[in-house]
Amino acid sequence: MSPSVGLSAAVSYRNAARHVAIIMDGNGRWAKARGLPRTFGHRAGVQALKRTVEAADHLGIAWLTVFGFSTENWSRPPQEVSELMRLLKSYVETDLHRLEREGVRVHVIGERTGLAPDILEIIHRAESRTRHNERRHLQIAFNYGGRADIVAAARRFADAVASGRLAPGDCDETTFGRFLSTSEAPPPDLIVRTSGEQRLSNFLLWDAAYAELVFQDILWPDYGAEALKAALAEYAGRDRRFGGVEVHDVLAAG
Repeated sequence: MSPSVGLSAAVSYRNAARHVAIIMDGNGRWAKARGLPRTFGHRAGVQALKRTVEAADHLGIAWLTVFGFSTENWSRPPQEVSELMRLLKSYVETDLHRLEREGVRVHVIGERTGLAPDILEIIHRAESRTRHNERRHLQIAFNYGGRADIVAAARRFADAVASGRLAPGDCDETTFGRFLSTSEAPPPDLIVRTSGEQRLSNFLLWDAAYAELVFQDILWPDYGAEALKAALAEYAGRDRRFGGVEVHDVLAAG
């Protein structure tokens, strides 16, 4: 069956992915293959992001998380970092009105200390203008690292203990999870990585504990509705057990 044929039936029959997270990889290779600077790949990647956000809406995905800029990306050439910052601003400025109108709430996760004032302003504007929307959620991981998020959560929990609001014994998975930057979102059902690479690259490490992983051999600037449908179709055929077993497996083993 083609990924785009009968997809809605397949997803409704199996588990529908409520939260999809995407590692948008391959911009640089896409540009290199065309003899272009890497910045051209990032610009094409923004267009892919717009297509994918729109497709996620049509496909009924309630939460979409995208990995926009990692804490490790600061080591890239200054010109490339500057372009990535500019593209965040460009994306928000060109799509914010549509997202606001269509009921999409924007969340930005990641460390904000040290970001330029214009970047902080665009983040604040996107979140404040969409904070009352609840139909869909777009979570942008920007200046984000999974390890850094866990460390920051541990510091916030320690501060709560030091101030007497919590005791050390209160630390369990549920309580600790409330201190993560992703605390408002449900855990991702599906994590997609494009470009053929097969690793998480410090993305949603706590949250990915039981996520299904799909690796697609397509460079991010070429991504869109059909590729997302293919990922959802693969997810629909997965057997999610969350560490347990199916009843029929128990009976067969017994």
